[in-house]
Amino acid sequence: MTSAEQLVRREFTQWVGHDPQGVWFAPGRVNLIGEHTDYNDGFVMPFALALGATLAAGRREDEQVRMLSLDLNESVELGALRPYDQPMATTGWSAYLAGVVWALRQAGHPVGGIEMVLSSDVPIGAGLSSSAAIECAVVAACCDLFELDIAPMERAKLARVAENYFVGAPTGLLDQAASTLCEADAMLFLDCRSLEAESVPLPLAEQGLEILVLDTRTPHSHVDGEYAERRATCEAAAKALGIGTLREVTDPDEALSRLDDELQVKRARHILTENQRVLDAVELGRDGRLRELGRLLDESHASMRDDFEITVPTVDLAVETARQSGALGARMTGGGFGGCIIALCEQGKGDGIAKQVATAFAEAGFHEPSWFSVVPSAGAHRL
Repeated sequence: MTSAEQLVRREFTQWVGHDPQGVWFAPGRVNLIGEHTDYNDGFVMPFALALGATLAAGRREDEQVRMLSLDLNESVELGALRPYDQPMATTGWSAYLAGVVWALRQAGHPVGGIEMVLSSDVPIGAGLSSSAAIECAVVAACCDLFELDIAPMERAKLARVAENYFVGAPTGLLDQAASTLCEADAMLFLDCRSLEAESVPLPLAEQGLEILVLDTRTPHSHVDGEYAERRATCEAAAKALGIGTLREVTDPDEALSRLDDELQVKRARHILTENQRVLDAVELGRDGRLRELGRLLDESHASMRDDFEITVPTVDLAVETARQSGALGARMTGGGFGGCIIALCEQGKGDGIAKQVATAFAEAGFHEPSWFSVVPSAGAHRL
């Protein structure tokens, strides 16, 4: 039993007065490659972290939803569940839990009252999908507690409904799919148009590799004008090309030559080349040529920096320093404007590379970063 599981079990019993009916875990995720391609019906390649949300839960006899966050030392009790666009809406951390209950009920599933005690070790605001981890843990708990037969991809969709329509954050399906569908020692190849998913081997340790995740501690938000602007420009480029989404482009060079707006050219070029990089990563994973992923990480970062323009000085410095310090490849991961970088390293080298980044940050006057090496882990499950 993990320390997190012990904690939520104990605190649930103290708070409610009896043991929970179960404990569930859902992971955060890192996107290995495929950034901003999800809402363009493209390809993504995330893998799940060992970090995640741990949730103790039990049914209630009434319809009340009671929630306790151990990390914030706050509790919320709700009778009516009100989405973000309604008067007296449910807001803050509790909206991510209550929103899942609401989404399940909206979909016609017989979900009654529930008590939940939450603890999460996914860093908030780092682009590691802390919110999706919470949502997917609640989905898993509700499915077991209320005996709901819901397929994994449908669970991910319901978690996204909660975030889009209850919380009010316009995210794609990437985060929830990763938190639900990922397998240990593998990355998830997801086609965001067909929603077909394939587990692609990522046996890092076998090949003497590790992936370093370094949090630049530059907070960012997906619910802002920059994210919306990128999405709108991609949609405008598709419209100018006479297609529904950029995924429908079959000849990238020809399509880009037909766009008159230079900003549309840059944004579309990132999406089109990033989709190809994901497909290339799939082949490398299938063939066991994991070291060659480094080149794709480098190319992805350059594209995000120059064409999609979503990097900031902290992440650029982190990526550049990681490469100079021996990383096989590095890039920003997540929506942009801060957050984390990932670096593919020889096994045992990640900590030394991260310390070099920390030194560079100190010399530049940036906040000290935090870091850890990751192991591709399993998706949401009962403990």
